Amino acid sequence: MLVVIAYDVHTEDAAGKKRLRKVARQCVNYGQRVQNSVFECWLDNAQWKQLKAKLIAIIDPEKDSLRFYYLGNQYQKKIESVGCRETYLPEDTLIL
Repeated sequence: MLVVIAYDVHTEDAAGKKRLRKVARQCVNYGQRVQNSVFECWLDNAQWKQLKAKLIAIIDPEKDSLRFYYLGNQYQKKIESVGCRETYLPEDTLIL
């Protein structure tokens, strides 16, 4: 399934900056960055549960926020992109 993850981490202190880096690092491990604090992650159920638990453990719920948008397997009809930033489709062949 495709999950869009958006986050806002309070970064006015060193601890917040560290949390921000940790959240971004976890998201990069599972998906692609499409905006500064927005990731598209193609995950199975086990991966999703693992990533969600990791992110919740990192943030400070008093200062930070996470938003999860579940687009499922038929996501192609639900996404429209305009602008210069190209993304890849996770199920397509990737040539390096």
